Amino acid sequence: MFYDTASNAHGLPLDPFYALVVPRPIAWISTLSKAGNANLAPYSFYNAFSHNPHYVAFGSSGKKHSVTNIEDTGEFVVNMATLGLAQAMNLSSANTQEDEFELAGLEKAACNFVKPPRVAASPVSLECHHYQTVPLPNERGVVGDYMVIGRVVGIHIADQFIREGRVDTAAMQPIARLGYAEYATVDDIWRMRRP
Repeated sequence: MFYDTASNAHGLPLDPFYALVVPRPIAWISTLSKAGNANLAPYSFYNAFSHNPHYVAFGSSGKKHSVTNIEDTGEFVVNMATLGLAQAMNLSSANTQEDEFELAGLEKAACNFVKPPRVAASPVSLECHHYQTVPLPNERGVVGDYMVIGRVVGIHIADQFIREGRVDTAAMQPIARLGYAEYATVDDIWRMRRP
């Protein structure tokens, strides 16, 4: 099959694009509003870019609370979503004015370099300074989506996942987004050395 993405006339009941770039790690973004209110939301368009310095970026469909808070304060935290935290992560995706930490029953932990709290139960949290928000226009030039880029300034890793000098990623059981309402758990890891 082939289809033109401008018309998106693929003929399927759901947009297949979401099932094609997979698996996608989930950026579980914690922020503070200008008034100091905590916000927590998952974003499945996310990845790491650049190795020195470290940059991460996530995509937002619309200018949601996370994007507004990041632009207003210049700070955010990316928390790793894991199998054990999947239900809490899903609860935090609700469009609400409530504190999603409280809504999902999650404890907050302080960061070292940024003011937003991190998810205490998450095995990994990346403290970030806002670098840039990139508007993503459609074919008509209308902006509805945004890419937020942050520079990682501090990293928290739960000590129990550092084994023999390496991070044991499989033991953390990070979850990733596939297509539609499907997720995957990273638990089967194998190595392949570059030539």
